[in-house]
Amino acid sequence: MSDAVGLKDVAERAGVSMRTVSNVVRGTGRASDETRRRVLRAVADLGYRPNSAARRLRTGRSGVLSLAVPDLTMPYFAELAAHLLRQAALHGCTLLVECTGGRPDAELEIALGRTDPLVDGVILSPVALDDEAVANAAARIPLVLLGEGIHDLAAPHVMIDNTAAAREATEHLLRGGRHRIAAIGRQERARAFTSGTRMAGYRQSLEAAGLPYDPALAPPVAGYHRSEGATAMRALLDLPVPPDAVFCFADALAEGALHTLRERGLSVPRDVAIVGFDDVEEGRYTAPPLTTIAPDKQELARLAVAALLGRIDGPRPVPGTPPTVVLAQHRLVVRESCGGRRVAA
Repeated sequence: MSDAVGLKDVAERAGVSMRTVSNVVRGTGRASDETRRRVLRAVADLGYRPNSAARRLRTGRSGVLSLAVPDLTMPYFAELAAHLLRQAALHGCTLLVECTGGRPDAELEIALGRTDPLVDGVILSPVALDDEAVANAAARIPLVLLGEGIHDLAAPHVMIDNTAAAREATEHLLRGGRHRIAAIGRQERARAFTSGTRMAGYRQSLEAAGLPYDPALAPPVAGYHRSEGATAMRALLDLPVPPDAVFCFADALAEGALHTLRERGLSVPRDVAIVGFDDVEEGRYTAPPLTTIAPDKQELARLAVAALLGRIDGPRPVPGTPPTVVLAQHRLVVRESCGGRRVAA
């Protein structure tokens, strides 16, 4: 059906002019929030896709965006990518998804727009980005960064407040009467921004409660995979005094920790309470269901796409312009892994 759908069809469905549809799809002109919602709903319902070849001839833009994430096997990035694909489609854009593996060379090539000459702009979740190398050619392609690290680049940075979220997770365990709270997710490599921001919130909560930070309760991990969580949990249980609660910096780590606890015959949350981070779908079906920090992935995607389209249509950033930080919301979702009542999946 999408091949037969044109601007006129969308305009009739939304009850607006064809010019209004064109402006909303391209992100130009003025439209009220209600008008914009009606148009985008009609676009989605009818499956309208702009003619990208004609658009490129008319505007010099292809309508093709690029998303680059470290690892699509990680549930968080897979779910976030799905939200970004939907948001791009609502704006009549195609989103190409690439996986960098966290390699500096791959991140640099993508940030400089070298992987596809048709791409109008890039949304990148960096792990090892070389700011200086990118800054020298930052005006070459519009760039939006996702994630915890504040890079020295004149580009929008879309993220949640990870330190505040980590404080909330740890404080929740403290309020539940836990006093020996471990953390799984500390990384010792350079530029470990996720680890750094979440460790900061964890330690702030301990300090506020008058509890000392014990490095033995924060074993290092190489990555945020289930196997790393399982291994770290074994190390924690082998301590002379094991923890009574664990804050995991990713739900995948928490799933691994739950596996080890079952392996050792321990009960969650009676013996050890667990809180994760990311609110991925699998965490709703673990045994027991996982309490977690839930970033608003839909809002992250909406903000990132809007920021990129604004950068594509706006003036090129002036070198030396400080980064623009755009914050999305997060919330603590309490389920049974820390003794809370189960919430709806």
